[in-house]
Amino acid sequence: MLVCQGPGIGSVTHKSTWALGARTKKWLLADVISTVEFSHSGDLLATGDKGGRVVIFQREQENKSRPHSRGEYNVYSTFQSHEPEFDYLKSLEIEEKINKIRWLPQQGAARFLLSTNDKTIKLWKISERDKRAEGYNLKDEDGRLRDPLRITALRVPILKPMDLMVEASPRRIFANAHTYHINSISVNSDHETYLSADDLRINLWHLEITDRSFNIVDIKPANMEELTEVITAAEFHPHQCNVLVYSSSKGTIRLCDMRSSALCDRHSKFFEEPEDPSSRSFFSEIISSVSDVKFSHSGRYMMTRDYLSVKVWDLNMESRPVETHQVHEYLRSKLCSLYENDCIFDKFECCWNGSDRTRRARPGKASLSCPTSEE
Repeated sequence: MLVCQGPGIGSVTHKSTWALGARTKKWLLADVISTVEFSHSGDLLATGDKGGRVVIFQREQENKSRPHSRGEYNVYSTFQSHEPEFDYLKSLEIEEKINKIRWLPQQGAARFLLSTNDKTIKLWKISERDKRAEGYNLKDEDGRLRDPLRITALRVPILKPMDLMVEASPRRIFANAHTYHINSISVNSDHETYLSADDLRINLWHLEITDRSFNIVDIKPANMEELTEVITAAEFHPHQCNVLVYSSSKGTIRLCDMRSSALCDRHSKFFEEPEDPSSRSFFSEIISSVSDVKFSHSGRYMMTRDYLSVKVWDLNMESRPVETHQVHEYLRSKLCSLYENDCIFDKFECCWNGSDRTRRARPGKASLSCPTSEE
């Protein structure tokens, strides 16, 4: 696990804080991290791996003896989120790999997060316990039941301090709503609903209802031979609970308003950058596929990630992005070899930092920041 530290681009350093699995020359496929998500405050960092585990890191608070310790992340909790399953009806193995993690806004002492594999979404409660109750009337200290006939006095249980224990407990399980693999989940700004997206459909869920969801986007054609694109990512607007966007394998982004109709089969806005005919090649459609889309915290902009670049879009301008950052341009000359070993189909994510300065991941490189003006 690498964490970037430093106030600016020039002073960014990387520090290895923790490694999944044993520190040996051999590594297991189950230890490979498949998704990463910060909490809204940035104090917690949740990672999911291909073994179905969720590992939560907590940022250390700065102290006088170690003035530069803030920014270091240590293991806070680890739990098994998903297990491998088998769909006997379709004779299909369902991997335990965690595809996405999303934190819910904190409203109390406990924290909640959503995690999903290809088919099942789970709501987890993360809580702390540093006290235990002692002095029960009907139970001994070791938990065994007492004989009611031997109880001669009424005792009031008291709380005694204990070592801090972090518990992760499943509160809801949302299943059996997706035919294809889930690629996105996004919590709505109303804090009551969230969406889940697969290759052809987007469903709307209520956090309290597990046996029913509403289909709001369906691009599946009547004849599957006519299928030309699939959904690659979906995201709710950070402030307007009726607005969402989803991207496609053709490199387009559609903005939908759920107030217009129950089924958002017609988009409100369509974002697409015109292709330069001179740069078109055999790999153009593959590398133009949008793998991730994120709204800025203000909701004015959105950021998209394809194989070679990161683009920043103004919601008021659909014709072209306001900024384009070439982050993997050096790979353009190596597309043939990347196609042969299937690395050209790798997916990359992007995110905004707290001040709406774009941040994007570059494997093996430092994370870069570039300012985006909002007027």
